[in-house]
Amino acid sequence: MFNFIFCIIIAYFLGNISGGMIFGKLLFNKDIRDYGSKNAGTTNALRVFGIKAGALTFIVDLLKSILACFIGMKLLGLNGVLLAGIFVVIGHNWPVFLNFKGGKGIASSFGFIIFLDYKIAIVAIILFITIVVLTKYISLGSILTTTLVLPISYIFFKYRNIYVLLTFFLLASLSIYRHKSNIVRLINGNENKINFKK
Repeated sequence: MFNFIFCIIIAYFLGNISGGMIFGKLLFNKDIRDYGSKNAGTTNALRVFGIKAGALTFIVDLLKSILACFIGMKLLGLNGVLLAGIFVVIGHNWPVFLNFKGGKGIASSFGFIIFLDYKIAIVAIILFITIVVLTKYISLGSILTTTLVLPISYIFFKYRNIYVLLTFFLLASLSIYRHKSNIVRLINGNENKINFKK
């Protein structure tokens, strides 16, 4: 029971580490949540501060998830990885140290997928890039990729562990919930597109 509780706590607080906040302050002395979409994640860092800050934000949010999953594995094996994967994303989305105003959990979810199975992660990143290049919507790429990871892992990688599949389902649900305003804008046709030339 101690390991179970400790795994949740350490994953959640690792999730509180915000790359967007760190590099917004270090590089620009600004709170990223005051600009753009008011979100502390990679996409807003990219739009507001540029590609360098966006890339650094992505790396931090990715690595904190991998670290949380590694600790979870040491504590509880596969179940610890799944538990850490869920709570590092929750910690990223709703960080207590940032008044529960975090990101949308995509980079952290991807970190979990990398740790769990790099082959699924490769398919996921190819799928994400393809969707974004074709549509120019990062939000749509994020939503569809996190949603499709479950059927992809089940059909093509023969995952049958119900707890793994439930974790994929929960992470997809969190992604959809955090992107609800983006979904409304996508439906209305006024969602922001990424400008590759810029």
